[in-house]
Amino acid sequence: MTVSVLMVSIISTAILYAVSVLYAAVGEIFSQKAGVMNLGLEGIMLMGAVSGYLVAVHKQNLGLALITVILVGASLGVVFAFVTVTLQADQTVAGMAMLTFGTGLSGFIGKEVSGVNANLAFENIAIPVLSEIPIIGPSVFNQNILVYAMYIIIPVSMIYIYKTRPGMILRALGENPATLDAAGYNVFGLRYAYVIFGSAMTAISGACVSLAYTNFWSDGMTSGKGWIAVALVVFSSWNPLVAVLGALLFGAISIIGIDIQMFYSVLPSQFYSALPYVATIVALIFTTGNFRKKRPAMPASLCIPFNREER
Repeated sequence: MTVSVLMVSIISTAILYAVSVLYAAVGEIFSQKAGVMNLGLEGIMLMGAVSGYLVAVHKQNLGLALITVILVGASLGVVFAFVTVTLQADQTVAGMAMLTFGTGLSGFIGKEVSGVNANLAFENIAIPVLSEIPIIGPSVFNQNILVYAMYIIIPVSMIYIYKTRPGMILRALGENPATLDAAGYNVFGLRYAYVIFGSAMTAISGACVSLAYTNFWSDGMTSGKGWIAVALVVFSSWNPLVAVLGALLFGAISIIGIDIQMFYSVLPSQFYSALPYVATIVALIFTTGNFRKKRPAMPASLCIPFNREER
């Protein structure tokens, strides 16, 4: 294998890995900026992965599979929003409950397709001219439609959050919801909308894993990617563009670890599998540690239920 071919393989796979956590990370950024933290991303990802794969196996239709994934994620978002926004339950406890529920239910309903080949997946589509650029072309511009969609989602998210009036309202929602309520905005409705959006995005992350990254279903197949997505939110200081850099870093570490294991393995395979998670912990220490003497950029009202009677 030549150096250029190896580089193309590493970069393209790292991008696909990054996208498989970026959907969840970007969705969670929106949710947390609205003041609601969802630690159940892993469970929602697994539900997205299994629901998409079930439809792909039985209906042989990727479009229908993706729509199903979005609906499943949105439905779980409605449940989570009801528990945390309407009932004002503790968001950490509710997130752990969502994690347990999603993990258990996905394993149960996925038994019939465990190990079954769907013979259907999101295939790479080469963009003319751009895909012919040496190394960068086949790595960046020969990807599947879910990756291309993320190329658009990131700049749109940045513009929405930081350059538009709805984005200003979103930021205020996580900083001072009482002020928005006094101005006549429906704080509960807005939080519902962003939690549902975040959950739907997270479910798409799961579909990336089962229908593009691995092309099969097995119980617990997301292997902690939901937690990496949560870490990316903090690592990025709630900025989608910085989350891209973090996801690419973790993706590259993961892929390089696999390649080292294949060609020059002197350590147990578990060591290489743990590399991206170790990198996540190290990154969080350096970006959030008290030694930095800098306050994290987290929304001021994150995890704080809004009660109109107390404003």
